[in-house]
Amino acid sequence: LELEVLRDTRNRTIRALCGQRSMPRSVWDLPAGQRRTLLRHLLVSDKYRFLYCYVPKVACSNWKRILKVLDGALESVDVQGKMDHKSDLVFLGDMKPEEISYRLKHYYKFLFVRNPMERLLSAYRNKFGEIKEYQQKYGVEIVRRYRKNGGNSAGDDVTFSEFLRYLLDEDVERMNEHWMPIYNLCQPCAVRYDFIGSYERLRDDADHVLERIQAPSFIRFPERQAWYKPVTAQTLHYYLCNTQRRLIKELLPKYILDFSLFAYPLPNITSEFCRQ
Repeated sequence: LELEVLRDTRNRTIRALCGQRSMPRSVWDLPAGQRRTLLRHLLVSDKYRFLYCYVPKVACSNWKRILKVLDGALESVDVQGKMDHKSDLVFLGDMKPEEISYRLKHYYKFLFVRNPMERLLSAYRNKFGEIKEYQQKYGVEIVRRYRKNGGNSAGDDVTFSEFLRYLLDEDVERMNEHWMPIYNLCQPCAVRYDFIGSYERLRDDADHVLERIQAPSFIRFPERQAWYKPVTAQTLHYYLCNTQRRLIKELLPKYILDFSLFAYPLPNITSEFCRQ
């Protein structure tokens, strides 16, 4: 019952906010750049007639595995190895306008969302703590820009505060997809999603989607990879409470639609909370 109440609250909030005159009513109402971003994140299954808007750091690798298994490009969701995020996947953005409109109108559409601050922290720990490509491409520049005498950094020592300062200065439309707001990636006002699942109830919500698309019974949502380091409540508490409150407060407007549309509470950074 609690789950149904939350979903109903989320749906009503989306309808209310998206009903405002300034909000886009369809994909074709979006500026060209925003439309490209959206269509680049909508994955297509013609066989099972669904569209999935993938959001990095919200279990999208496992959903891509499922799409590949459904399409016969992958033997099992449990196949180990680095995920190729491009091959054997069909993107709505590669189709003609009339093909796009047909699928948006007739296919089952879903996405999965996550607490915005938890998602940012997950991206920070993964990309700057583990991925050399991101350390070199973004980390070196972030340290050089925000740290005095930071010119010798290899980009593997970016602090969370430096990362947040970088996000503050970034144009949302130009952000990397791993920290671009979910609203900008999936445009829930321009696309009427049939289901919005959440990372916090991943297993149950994934089972609901698999049943709804009539996936074969042998397909189940994959287990979390053994190497994955989850963001716990304690980890989030530590990072939020050891970061300048001003930085977090100034950053919230960039992600406010993710908080409000998807019914996530704003982060608690009060002194009382941080003393716990």
